[in-house]
Amino acid sequence: MAATEKKMKVAIMGAKGYPYVYGGYDTMIKELGERLVQKGVQVRVYNHRALFLEKPRFVNGIECIYTPAIESKSLTQLTHTFFSMVHACFSDVDVIFVVNSGNGPFGLISKIFRKPTAINVDGLEWLRPKWKGLGARYFYWASKMATQFYDQLINDSDEMRRVYLELFKTDSKVIAYGANPKENVGPEPLKKWNLDTRGYFLIVGRLVPDNNADLIIEGFLRSNSSRVLVVVGDVPFSDPWANSLKKIQDPRLVFTGYVTDPNELAALYSHCYCYFHGHEFGGTNPAMLKALGYGCAILALDTPFNQEMLQNGKHGWYFDKNPASVKQLVEKAEGEADRMDQLRKTAQSGLTQKYNWDYVADQYLEVFKELAGR
Repeated sequence: MAATEKKMKVAIMGAKGYPYVYGGYDTMIKELGERLVQKGVQVRVYNHRALFLEKPRFVNGIECIYTPAIESKSLTQLTHTFFSMVHACFSDVDVIFVVNSGNGPFGLISKIFRKPTAINVDGLEWLRPKWKGLGARYFYWASKMATQFYDQLINDSDEMRRVYLELFKTDSKVIAYGANPKENVGPEPLKKWNLDTRGYFLIVGRLVPDNNADLIIEGFLRSNSSRVLVVVGDVPFSDPWANSLKKIQDPRLVFTGYVTDPNELAALYSHCYCYFHGHEFGGTNPAMLKALGYGCAILALDTPFNQEMLQNGKHGWYFDKNPASVKQLVEKAEGEADRMDQLRKTAQSGLTQKYNWDYVADQYLEVFKELAGR
């Protein structure tokens, strides 16, 4: 790069921040931001101030700006992005990249300031059970606003692109979420929960209704399986629905809560008999990519998104949204151990180029350069 050539400056906002790796968006910002820095881009990430005890200005070459929020369950994320957007529009950034369709209306601010923008809109938030009534209507409206106010719409799956074309008559660029194939780890961490290699089925995800842990648990407990079902995850607040699940008393059921140790989580993925994926709304799902990366045999809810990720049955089996279907699939999987072995052996080949983080970063860089050049 010539000494006189100005580096492109990209601001990223809408998640918790960097290097706060917890959810899917946070992981994407970490993987994408670090790669953009290596490619000579100046990257600024807006961090949610309340989550960071220490507030260094630069971390791994990424500039961190700590913006406030109105701290409440429904307003935290939106107000954090609002303050971040205002700050970015008054700064010298060339491109603003926003995640989460809930931030759709804030594209109006960048439009007034004529800052080029892209937004990753992710899943069908308005259909999620937790956003009943007003919340659902807000997310639908916000997603529609995203199609009108941002210069480039990004979706992470072909199916989600189809949904936005159908509902909002707006096309989007498909850039999938990345994954890293993993080396299997040893079984030692499983001792913490008295588990044996291939002795358990696994669920990983937040305990929210749209991940369907309730029907997976019910179907599994109805089955004749002698294995256990391990449920990894929780919700960060007291929730009657999640509490009702955790109260189920059965020796074949193990709730681990959050597992924050990456080695323990790797062991749980690596040594399960099958991984259950009940996520219903959304495009490319990070937990599913992890399951492929760790070489799991996957049993997934039959949705267009899961069909796309598992290449229409090449890398997993499907169940319908009822406990009887789960029971039937558990017993089928138990009876066909050799087929489960085959799914494990071929799982990592399901991580095609579109799920490679380097390829993902290159695609985002193309978008940002095009926007900066407008």
